[in-house]
Parts: sequence; structure tokens; C-alpha cells
Amino acid sequence: MSGALEAKTRGTGPHAGQRLVAAGAPLHRARLAVVMIHGRGGEPEDMIGLADHLALPDLAVLAPAAAGRSWWPDSFLAPLDANEPGLGSGLSVIAALLEDLAEQGFGPERIALVGFSQGACLAIEAAARLARPFRVVAALSGGLVGTSDADGPPLAELYNRPAKRFDYEGRLDNVPLLLGCHEQDPHIPLVRVRESAKVLGDMGAQVDTIIIPGAGHGIVADEAAWLRKHLNKKEDTDER
Repeated sequence: MSGALEAKTRGTGPHAGQRLVAAGAPLHRARLAVVMIHGRGGEPEDMIGLADHLALPDLAVLAPAAAGRSWWPDSFLAPLDANEPGLGSGLSVIAALLEDLAEQGFGPERIALVGFSQGACLAIEAAARLARPFRVVAALSGGLVGTSDADGPPLAELYNRPAKRFDYEGRLDNVPLLLGCHEQDPHIPLVRVRESAKVLGDMGAQVDTIIIPGAGHGIVADEAAWLRKHLNKKEDTDER
């Protein structure tokens, strides 16, 4: 093992060949690898700041950059075609990064997927579609994107967007998974958070939902504490 990855993302579409920022422990000494996905208008360094706040020095942190600082152009609630090729490209970047980590000896049980906002949506969508036994998955202000568009009119509770279908084929048995969101988030409707929790729970994930009272869109202390707790666990993952 070389103990390092190329500093560019792999995959297909616009998000391939972008920056891949590494921080924390080098891979050859790391206990876990944490893939941290930034939100719309953000950059990898935003997520590196969150990782530094967790103060877990035995984690390798890898933060890919989206082309133009956005993984897709419209809301994650929009019809799927409206967000291509960005969505498919983002998913390909995450899948390729997991392949590269596997070559470095990091199976999914040693990998955490963590994202904020648009990056949170990408993180749990990748987890649901790839369906691997990840160590941790955390969506900080996000919900599932969905596998196809459902029939029906726009719905007020989905911010005047139509419903989606969530037809994932795999399992996430016993994967600790966090869905965090403000009660009144301008970008993430609470009904989609609840729906995502049910879908992922039905896939076998151990879902914790943190709903922050009031309006807002950001990471709060309770979410950081959840991450620190679950990333700091040293248990044998074969027992999960």
C-alpha cells in the first residue's frame, strides 16, 4: 500500500478531476477513513474544519470538491433529470473514492460517509445505492434524493416539488446512520427527512434522527457529538 491517494477525484462527468483534499492521519496509520462532502457553494476545507472540531487524530479525512462548488444545479427535491449530469457524476466520484480506499485496505466497515446540506443528500444517496456495511453514515441537513420520479402533483410539504420513489435494492444492516435537520429548514423539508429515516431504517440501518427546534440550516453541537461518539468507537465491526 502506498498510504496516499491522488489529489484529484476520479469518476465520470464534471466532478471527476476536481480537488481531493486530505487531512488528519495518513492512511497507513489511520483507524478509519472519513469521506466528507461539502454543501452547495462550499468547498472541501469547510468539511476539514468540522473534522478538526471532532478532535479524533486517528482518522484520515478525505474531502472531494464539486465542480463549480455545487454537486447539482437544482434542489435535491427536483425531478432527477434536472440535476444531471451532476448527480450521477457526484455518485461516481464517491464510488471511485471507495474503490481507491479499498485498494489501501479500507473496506466499508472502516469508512464513514459524512455530508452537509447538498453533500448530506449525496452522502446518504450514495450509501443507499451502494448499500455497503459502512462504519458510519451522517447526513447533516439532508435527505434522500430518490431513485425515480413519482407520479403526482407538486406537494406543499415538499416545498412545491413532486414526490419521489425510493427503490433501493441493497441492505444497510446495523449501519449507524444520522439524519439531522432543523425543524424549519429552508432547503430540506422535514417530511423528506422523516421519509428518508423510514426508508433507510427499512434497509436495516440504525437510524438516529436529530430534529433541531426552530428555523435554520447548519450543523449543531448535538450532531457533532453524535459523530464524535460513533467515530470514536473501537469495537470490532465484525460483531455488528
